[in-house]
Amino acid sequence: MIGETKVHELADDLIHYSTADQTEVAVTATEAALTRFANSSIHQNVLESNAEVRVRAVLGKRIGVATSNSLDPVGLRQLVDSAIAVARRQPENPDFVSLPQPGPLKRLNACDPNTLHCLPEARAEAVGLICRPALEQGLSAAGALETGVREYAVANSLGVFGYDTQSSNSLSTVVMSDTGSGYAERNGVFFNDLEPEKVGREAIAKALSSRNPVDLPPGEYVTLLEEYAVAEMLFYLGYIGLGALAVQEGRSFMNGRFGQRIADPRVSLWDDGSDPRGFPRAFDAEGVAKQRVEMISGGVANAVVYDSYTAFKEGKQSTGHALAAPNPYGPLPLNLFMASGDATKEQMLEGVERGLLVTRFHYVNVVHPTQTVLTGMTRDGTYLIEDGRIVGPVKNLRFTQSVLDALSGVRMIGKDVRFISSEGAATVTPALLVEGFRFTGTTEF
Repeated sequence: MIGETKVHELADDLIHYSTADQTEVAVTATEAALTRFANSSIHQNVLESNAEVRVRAVLGKRIGVATSNSLDPVGLRQLVDSAIAVARRQPENPDFVSLPQPGPLKRLNACDPNTLHCLPEARAEAVGLICRPALEQGLSAAGALETGVREYAVANSLGVFGYDTQSSNSLSTVVMSDTGSGYAERNGVFFNDLEPEKVGREAIAKALSSRNPVDLPPGEYVTLLEEYAVAEMLFYLGYIGLGALAVQEGRSFMNGRFGQRIADPRVSLWDDGSDPRGFPRAFDAEGVAKQRVEMISGGVANAVVYDSYTAFKEGKQSTGHALAAPNPYGPLPLNLFMASGDATKEQMLEGVERGLLVTRFHYVNVVHPTQTVLTGMTRDGTYLIEDGRIVGPVKNLRFTQSVLDALSGVRMIGKDVRFISSEGAATVTPALLVEGFRFTGTTEF
């Protein structure tokens, strides 16, 4: 850890040295440890420490960005010069107005001492709680346990300065039988929240119950989507259309639909960077405080997230969702939460005459962003439901489905939520029972 005082001094020195009209300095220091396992045995243990300094220089409406992982004072001043040189060679961006002005920032200090001081032995002990039971059942466990801490800061020449710390932990495993597989994961700020025994039991149970799957024809089925599958859909929903740039470029499913119902009235989706149930972060990559944004409220399209660039274009305020520059994606919601319901999974099953239970998806791709159509495969536990009970595993299926259609066809929403991490995004979601989920292909396994 560099420390707030040293980071502040570093940023101030670079800002005062810069000859640009406006200058932004972002500093991120990380320490990440990873323990990987396969065939129920640890095969890799690594530790990486790194620091990155990112300078954004503004010359009128020309912007240049340069990065370095050296903290050498001479090299950092050269980094500023590089960012300015890049800016001089860029075309003018007529829509750019300014870097953000300073505003109130709070410290979350979401940093767990047990994560900060986590030793390889502690990670190995947690992994053993998965691997040993798997071996006892004649199964093979693979996966990874990652712990990390980081400090992050953003300063600019207009007076912005924000500094905070964050820890993160992630444990995931795939357990294989001869003809089946099971998956489980846990994520959180605190190392002690990973629950490796429960992760192992969950994945082992799926690996055993998914053995000897049978063929099932493609079609539309009432489907119980477990939390892993729902989180994947919500991640892509945010990526393709819940940022302001997608709306401004006319490629969002929200275009022309604000104030209209786009999902079941029980569906509410919001982004909240301060919620401790995810990976909380106090401010974005521009040093703007993160706001809670209600994107879908009671099934109605309500809002999208903004950074300073997209906010200036509409005369609005940034909601604190900027990504690090240069950023072609625009602002994105990376701390998604979906409102829970009141149903247990047992109650969801009871209402299904014939349908499917899907554990999770993989190889997901966007087919049609404005219609929110995704395609991908089921994985690690797909089951046939008949007369309110699971009757056995089926071979994996390809789905091609509109996410909004699925959210409009909700029968029941789970009362419990789970924190799922995907592509650096945090999603806290319940399970869903939906009508007519569309499966378009079969597999051989």
